[in-house]
Amino acid sequence: MKIFVAGATGVLGRPTVQALVTAGHEVRGAARGEDKAALLRSLGADPLTVDLFGPASVREALSGCEAVVNLATKIPPLMQMRRKSAWAENDRLRSDASRVLADAAKEAGAGVYVQESITFIYADGGDAWLTEDSPLDVSWISLQSMLNAERVTREFAGEGRRGVNLRFGAFYAPYAQSTLDTVRLARRRLFPVPGRGGTYFSSIHVDDAAAAVLAALSLESGEYNVVDDEPLTQRQYADAATEALGAARARGIPVWLFKLLGGPPTSYILRSQRVSNARFKGATGWSPAYPSAREGWRQVADQLNGP
Repeated sequence: MKIFVAGATGVLGRPTVQALVTAGHEVRGAARGEDKAALLRSLGADPLTVDLFGPASVREALSGCEAVVNLATKIPPLMQMRRKSAWAENDRLRSDASRVLADAAKEAGAGVYVQESITFIYADGGDAWLTEDSPLDVSWISLQSMLNAERVTREFAGEGRRGVNLRFGAFYAPYAQSTLDTVRLARRRLFPVPGRGGTYFSSIHVDDAAAAVLAALSLESGEYNVVDDEPLTQRQYADAATEALGAARARGIPVWLFKLLGGPPTSYILRSQRVSNARFKGATGWSPAYPSAREGWRQVADQLNGP
């Protein structure tokens, strides 16, 4: 299958391109600059310079493609997340570039469009399992832009076309900048646990997320949660990370202080989200190599510590 990947050089894009190429697909990927183009070539993909906001540029890139995978994001660094302006480009990618990509995919005759989404759009579920039909809460603007992208995917579907929204849990991997930031904080005992840490936090190792994108190419239209098998509480997640790293146990801090330090994004981090992956596993047969963050963070630590 001929596949175009937007966000091909990002944290999820790189292992996804590798998984698609290994599976025998012909992959084109958006790349800015020669360094990123060289990276895609090393993975076996064809790099293209594409303006994701320019319809003509995107139409040219997607010509002849049978599938389009939109993984384009611009998540700000951890220390800048509290600034509203830091999310502007990410929101524009979700609200505007997704529309350009989906329209071009239709024109190219692509049969499937896969959109990266997030589980943070779910409302607080307490201890209950959350499914794709659970209530949403997108009061924060950057969550609203995610719904805009999902809407575009649903509108792509029909007339023989399939639109798939993959709602991923929180990413972590030894090559993810957010994980490296967490490691630095954990080793300084500055990785905070909000309150008593009893709320659930659903995550997914990026390698497992990439395998999920490959599996999603055969899915029927709809929304699918992509998380590991065992969502942990905030305290359990922090303990999994610090124990794997050999760092001191993370301190708990008052919720009000956590909100003050983190700004608006903490509104979704504080929600209890015990997300189920049952629909996706049942439809694809996919299963995470790292069933919980306990196993995943041990792999992260092993990779960072070296042989």
